[in-house]
Amino acid sequence: MPQPAHPLLVITGPTGVGKTALAMHLADQFPLSLISADSVMVYRGLDIGSAKPSLDELTQYPHALVDLVEPEHAYDAGQFVTDAKAAIASALSKGRVPCLVGGTILYLKALLDGIDELPVADAEIRRQIREHADAEGWPAVHTRLTQLDPSVAELIHPNHSSRIERALEVRLLTGESIRSHWTGEARQLVINDTLMKVSVLAMLPEDRERLKSRLDHRFDTMLTHGLIEEVTKLRTRPNVTMNCPSMRSVGYRQVWQYLDQQIDATEMRLAAQAATRQLAKRQLTWLRSWRTDSAMHLPVGDALPCDAATQWAQESLDRVF
Repeated sequence: MPQPAHPLLVITGPTGVGKTALAMHLADQFPLSLISADSVMVYRGLDIGSAKPSLDELTQYPHALVDLVEPEHAYDAGQFVTDAKAAIASALSKGRVPCLVGGTILYLKALLDGIDELPVADAEIRRQIREHADAEGWPAVHTRLTQLDPSVAELIHPNHSSRIERALEVRLLTGESIRSHWTGEARQLVINDTLMKVSVLAMLPEDRERLKSRLDHRFDTMLTHGLIEEVTKLRTRPNVTMNCPSMRSVGYRQVWQYLDQQIDATEMRLAAQAATRQLAKRQLTWLRSWRTDSAMHLPVGDALPCDAATQWAQESLDRVF
């Protein structure tokens, strides 16, 4: 029989809202084991463009699932679920409170809500989709997905080929949205016979225009701190190509195109900033409708809402311990 419930904290929100800083603040007050839920921080060598915590910060506030895989390798939600469950189990074995931190909603949803079995891949449909992409580019395929399944297309970046392909394939194969295969309700999460009591804190900007300005400034800071040099170094690895999932990440794709002389420096900067803003918009769209009955939506202004977050964490722990 499962043991009494144990708290599992989740801090999420759009990119650039301050999730990592808030998690480290709470780790100073509570016995937290931080676990990254970020699809870019998982890669080694993708430091600047992922806004990864510094080496000093990671020494003081260790994050599981950061620097987990090489940039040549693919990493997906299924692998995240396996690795996150192992990290949660490790935290429990040490008598600590696991705390997921990140904005990759697909990862969080796969772990906390589950994803139902999807239809088997269809080779002919995939061939047709890839021929379309080869001829006109993945943004054009994304436009087709938008026409057939707009609610899903809004959640997928126009250059995220694998997700576009799978969503469009399911739509063409079944006539249904891939969203119909996503579990609608939260499932109980049990780790090593321990039922996890999940508390979600969604950090939402008070002013979306100010968030956009912060994101634009943050990318400029990344450039100043050596993002172009970081991508240049990654390009020296023989198996790292623009088709690697790691290099399709926002910012990295645009810098790669700049280094390939497909776009100039100004176009690269503007394209990356626009892609970052689009990412934040997709995250906000999802978060406003996810776990609306239980998640705490915490407004974020110019300063981190440390007091409110501390109260949330304390109440989450008090409900269990």
